[in-house]
Amino acid sequence: MRQTRRPERRTPQPAPDLARVYDRTLTEAAPRDLTREAAPADGGPTGLGPRPEIGDSWARLRRLGLDPDAGAAAVHLGPAEIEHRRRASGLDALLPVLRDTLLDPAGQTPLILAIADADGHVLWQEGERGLRRSADRIGFLTGARWAEESVGTNGIAAALRAQRPMQVHSSEHYLRSHHAWTCVAAPVHDPGTGRLVGAVNLSGPAHSVRPYLLQLTTTAARLAETELRARRLESLHQLRTLAAPLLARVNGPALVVDGAGWTAAAAGLPPPARLRPPTEGWGSTTVHWLPGLGQCAIEPLADGWLVRPVRPRDDEVANGGSVTAEQAEGARLRLDLRRPDRPELSVHGAAGSWSHALSPRHAELLLLLAVERDGHSAAQLADALFGDPARTVTVRAELSRLRRYLGGLLAHRPYRFAESVLVSVLGPDDPYDLLPSSSAPAVRRLRAGLAGGVVRLPGAPPVPGPRSPGDDAVPPPRRRQPPASSAESWASVGP
Repeated sequence: MRQTRRPERRTPQPAPDLARVYDRTLTEAAPRDLTREAAPADGGPTGLGPRPEIGDSWARLRRLGLDPDAGAAAVHLGPAEIEHRRRASGLDALLPVLRDTLLDPAGQTPLILAIADADGHVLWQEGERGLRRSADRIGFLTGARWAEESVGTNGIAAALRAQRPMQVHSSEHYLRSHHAWTCVAAPVHDPGTGRLVGAVNLSGPAHSVRPYLLQLTTTAARLAETELRARRLESLHQLRTLAAPLLARVNGPALVVDGAGWTAAAAGLPPPARLRPPTEGWGSTTVHWLPGLGQCAIEPLADGWLVRPVRPRDDEVANGGSVTAEQAEGARLRLDLRRPDRPELSVHGAAGSWSHALSPRHAELLLLLAVERDGHSAAQLADALFGDPARTVTVRAELSRLRRYLGGLLAHRPYRFAESVLVSVLGPDDPYDLLPSSSAPAVRRLRAGLAGGVVRLPGAPPVPGPRSPGDDAVPPPRRRQPPASSAESWASVGP
């Protein structure tokens, strides 16, 4: 299940203070310095720099060469594409409840409600008429793609990237034309799959910002997810009605799950709440190894799957279907972080092959364990994730959840991957796109280390050596991850 990310509990800083930070940072600081300058403990500017999330965004846009005075060419969808995306998002049925929750029926409140899909396209935009005319002048209208690379730092893009509620106030916007605005946005996830489906956004004049807007938007996003969950439960109930007579005719233990792996009905075994199908689906392969169940035969059903455990080996029975130490021997584990919005874990070994999407927190933990094979204590991981070594209870709880399906692949005291496991990490082309939703101190330092050539992700190919003069006619190779670093150099970057 996706983990809930709490909204920031910050009071927006006065616009003049933010303007001074903006002018100093974008005028004087080199792009690399944007990620090094840190906000004080209370999140307010002291002249050093913007908040970490804002500074990271500005740094990306500086590297892209986005002009803070002009932006980039606008991207607008046509009416047919807007309608298609509205239906595909699953958010169309939620608009009435969001409208009733967030907008003044009289239309007098100076706010604009916008609903965007997971790619940042504004699919609906409603609000006070005069304010909408002002929004039109900066390109904030239905069909516009409100992504960072086009319109700079903004609430919708920040919430989609961080996958938690975000506020971008006044001069925290990268484009100067947006400094008169405040935007608060919260992401909406499909509770059945954890997939990001869009964001709810409220925008209004910066001078009339209200501290409750971020919490209100967060509540609206949770309400939308509650509606999506109710629809999923109704669909699961319909599948359960279909599954009951089918399971009565099956010999041996079996269960029926929906397309996202949630159990509708089971017979002959304790039903798990959810199985995690591979990201690409189970496809035509009839037998899969599933954490918690072992080897299973998979058969498609209407709107779901019939799962029948094959007679497991004795060690799998004793171990609850998790990976044993013997099965972990020589296993290959791949952490795929190339897609910023969908980290994925794949395992290939004696227990079988399987993969599934990871929660943001589990992706952070596995990344830290992958780059430091000697392991971490719970306190070290807490410091790496939260900047607080005392938060060990949270770390141990998450690692316990990971061990339910990683089993012998994950050792402890200290927490680490088993020595026999071959671990590789596939990272994005831009190191600053590595787990962009993460604000963990160690992940932020790792991004900077990768960009500066200090470290290399496990399994990443080395950078090609210098070319000889005779190679000038050959096109330069595509930029790869920096060369591998020693343990000592990682210690200077990691937790």
